[in-house]
Amino acid sequence: MEKLRVGVVGCGAIGSEICKAIDGDELEMELTFLIDNHPANIESLCKRLRKKPDIIRSDSEGLDVILNEVDLVIECASQAAVREFVIPALKKGKEVMIMSVGALLCEEGLCEEITRISQEKGCKVYIPSGAVAGIDGLKSGAIAGIHSMELTTIKPPRGFEGNKYVKEKGIDLSSLQKQETLFVGSAKEAVRYFPENVNVAAALSLAGIGPEATRVKIVVDPSAKENVHEIEARGEFGNLFVRVENVPSAANPKTSYLAALSAIATLKGISHPIRVGT
Repeated sequence: MEKLRVGVVGCGAIGSEICKAIDGDELEMELTFLIDNHPANIESLCKRLRKKPDIIRSDSEGLDVILNEVDLVIECASQAAVREFVIPALKKGKEVMIMSVGALLCEEGLCEEITRISQEKGCKVYIPSGAVAGIDGLKSGAIAGIHSMELTTIKPPRGFEGNKYVKEKGIDLSSLQKQETLFVGSAKEAVRYFPENVNVAAALSLAGIGPEATRVKIVVDPSAKENVHEIEARGEFGNLFVRVENVPSAANPKTSYLAALSAIATLKGISHPIRVGT
């Protein structure tokens, strides 16, 4: 079987894990290009790859030509990268995977635009479940109707370092002695204020009852060692409660190792003839 040609945008914690999985022959795929606006990220990643991709870029220059060389584009860079790279890829008829799914909630009309283009071009858009479990159940429950859904995210202080919202609220993460709630609101608001932390809120809201109705609570806990996500949903199907205690990524404590693994699992599902789960 001919290998699927893949381009990856973003060589941070998640992008690096995805590239290593492709390079290690875990998937029936080959890495064709890498794009990252930090050349040091690319250099560091390439040192760990057996097969260096033919095309390496630090911006989107010449993207239209580069896209001719791939079948699938994986975005794992930032919310801004979704418009910059995903839209052009779809217009070229390429399938895409979106990791910065919060962009679909933050930019008005972007989700609808992506849906329209993918339908016109007949290509798929993949959104992995990320650092949570239970999305299969939510998708199934939504068929009959979900009445309420809430995500509670608990992370150690280092998971929120550099966050603009936290700084504006005057919260000193280094001085916290006990658990403190940073935010309560809708999923749409959460992904705007915490773009590095709660992409899972966007994925959950798209699978369930939407970004406005999905409630999110974000908590910082100085005693926490893991990134915790708790999902509660009630509907015609019954009640659902899921708690995931994630090991933070060694390269980026703001994200969880499971997020990268979910992307790799999604890629395996693309190439495997049997699909398990909803």
